[in-house]
Amino acid sequence: MTNITAILAKFAAELSYEKLPGSVVVRTKLLILDVAGIIVRARHDAESTASLIAAVKRLGLNTGKCSVMGDSAGYTPTAAALVNGSLAHSLDFDDTHAAASLHSSAPIVPAALAAAEMTGASGRDVIAACVAGYEVQIRLALALGPADHYDRGYHPTATCGVFGAVVAAGKLLGMSAVEIQSAFGIALSQSAGSMQFLVDGSWTKRSHVGQAAQNGLICAVMAAEGFKGPKAAFEGKWGFLHSHAPNSNPNAAVAGLGERWETLNLAVKPYPSCRYSHAPMDGLIQLRETHDIEIEDIKEVDVGLAETGWKIIGDPADGKHKPKTVVDGQFSMPFCAAVVLREGKMSWDDYAKHLSDGETLALCERVRVFIDPRVEELFPSYMSGTVRISTSYGQYETLIKVPLGEPENFMAQEAFQDKFDGLCAPYLGEEQSSKFADALLHLEEANSLASIMALSQPVLN
Repeated sequence: MTNITAILAKFAAELSYEKLPGSVVVRTKLLILDVAGIIVRARHDAESTASLIAAVKRLGLNTGKCSVMGDSAGYTPTAAALVNGSLAHSLDFDDTHAAASLHSSAPIVPAALAAAEMTGASGRDVIAACVAGYEVQIRLALALGPADHYDRGYHPTATCGVFGAVVAAGKLLGMSAVEIQSAFGIALSQSAGSMQFLVDGSWTKRSHVGQAAQNGLICAVMAAEGFKGPKAAFEGKWGFLHSHAPNSNPNAAVAGLGERWETLNLAVKPYPSCRYSHAPMDGLIQLRETHDIEIEDIKEVDVGLAETGWKIIGDPADGKHKPKTVVDGQFSMPFCAAVVLREGKMSWDDYAKHLSDGETLALCERVRVFIDPRVEELFPSYMSGTVRISTSYGQYETLIKVPLGEPENFMAQEAFQDKFDGLCAPYLGEEQSSKFADALLHLEEANSLASIMALSQPVLN
């Protein structure tokens, strides 16, 4: 199909709050609430944050009027997008799309927040901008084919995220379809994100999502000021769909556009780890509770995943059995399995507790991860998983088709607020955390973001 770039640009430019189904509005506010809580906590607790903030200060980018959630300083728009975007992905606790195999809010919401503060945009405008960004980013990933894209070493959250960030920022800057199309062309040269971080537990998975938010904002502003980008950013001979995957399906980039809302297919995370680990974690918690399984009675644990998930959190086995850093743990199925078997749950604070715990690490060694044909058959429509716990008195097994947080098994608003409060209250206090959540849940009522962003600033030492 030709003219994909123009079609997506036109859709983005013409989408308004009034055109959104009520269910999409409600879901988007919950997604924004979810990522806001993550940003606040990551500003204080993620081990990569100090160096990121120091770099921004050294570059003189901490003297602007835009906000970083959880921070009382003012930042330039590009720095705010970079920092908020990096923080949004620093806990690996942010929303996911199963079929597209990516995270959406982390690169898109920060670009929207920065652009909204630049322009004084309303809450309704922010909601529409985020939805437009979600729809474009997700469809591009579906068109690429996530498995092929991953096999080339790309991280689609960032590579596709920069285009979603362009859309979110562009709408809030009041850009036309022609200008957004040009911004897509500029962003084509900024579409990046390498999976090499998996080798050594480095922090670039976080930063290149922030850079996608930052670059999306920059590309949008450049185009708004008249800078010209290639018109066929997606379908061109050297465009995104040809250069970033070998067997892309261009039609998927525009299929159902404006009729089928992929925003409603975004899932949220109850656990701060790679989404591929969640179905097995649900299963292990279920078996642990149902059969009163004690750690000392566990002989072996077998976890079945789709091949794509196995490559990310199961292979190589030796490395996954010996996580040393938070990033290692986030992408180690054995570690995540060991934590939930010991705790019956998993929270962000469990990394500090369990990465150096001898009993947890010993349990990691008893977890085997394999490619399960039953799970492969359900993928990519479902991020399913199987688990089998072998004990001294018997075996227990289950298959979790739809993990908690997926659209078919979505979290209730109360669960969102509990997650948000758990992340924010240590730094905002319970009263302010509650006010911040309420403001985000009523985002459509805000004439600007000024008062809402003020509620994100810490009040506790």
